[in-house]
Amino acid sequence: MHTLVVVAEILAAGAVITFIGARLIERAHPPRGQFVDVGGLRQHVVELGTDAGQNPSPPLVLLHGAGCNLEDMRLALGERLAAHHRVILIDRAGLGWSERKGRGGSSPAYQAAVLRDVLDRLGVEPAVVVGHSWGGALAITFALDYPERVAGLVLLAPPLYPFPRSMTWLYTLLATPILGWLYAHTLALPLGLPFIGVALSSAFLPQLPPRRYIKQAAALLLLRPAAFLANARDVADLRSFHGRESGRYATLTAPTVVMTGDRDMVVAPRRHAFAFAAAVPDAKLVVLPGIGHMLHHAAAERVVAEIEALAGRGPD
Repeated sequence: MHTLVVVAEILAAGAVITFIGARLIERAHPPRGQFVDVGGLRQHVVELGTDAGQNPSPPLVLLHGAGCNLEDMRLALGERLAAHHRVILIDRAGLGWSERKGRGGSSPAYQAAVLRDVLDRLGVEPAVVVGHSWGGALAITFALDYPERVAGLVLLAPPLYPFPRSMTWLYTLLATPILGWLYAHTLALPLGLPFIGVALSSAFLPQLPPRRYIKQAAALLLLRPAAFLANARDVADLRSFHGRESGRYATLTAPTVVMTGDRDMVVAPRRHAFAFAAAVPDAKLVVLPGIGHMLHHAAAERVVAEIEALAGRGPD
């Protein structure tokens, strides 16, 4: 009985800390764009760059990966690309300041439909879609489901085939309905705060994160309960989705570039980017020596060059 009381007291304290901490995090990192309504759920969008009527090249849509929000893509690529293009950054449904409803929101197909509706509201015609990591899985699903909406694809360290279960078991555990909800609302924030820097650094290996990355990328938004659960479910459910989706890759019609760092320890290059390039002969494979998973930060200029080569650079 004493043990149960102690556990209950710890969880209660964690719940209070989480409630207060989440409010403070939101105050420190407020939304910096506009909200678009999709089915009664708010989707957070930031637009940068030249007016659509002043630039003949297609708009660029930047999709962030797991555990991030649109500020990650803004920091790495958005401001650079905005000098010559219309750039649209979107918080994926459930992450950052975007909302989603239910467990089905973890499906790339669901998020692709949300993306379609957001672009409809913004009046965006065919665009070049750039996706990093989980955002790359979303980008390719969007291109397969709505090919008329995609002028080109740039996939950065994309997970395109099922991960080994040994890499996703923790996310699967955290995504369970009762245990995951309880952990997200009590312990994820107080236990995550001291270690988020270490976790982010491991994603950047063998490079280091940019200085002040946690603040500039609003990384702490992930520790809010709803975002934490959404991210866990995204990663946990991706394996089964890819098991069904990978057979469609050869039907891609959009010009496609897939980029990977040969030192990526998160999304294995040979299992994903190399296998994809073999299945889609018209895709251009770019391998960056010595670069890890966060290649859009570590090799930003090369990534920008590939995006602009595909999109066509706007006027100087």
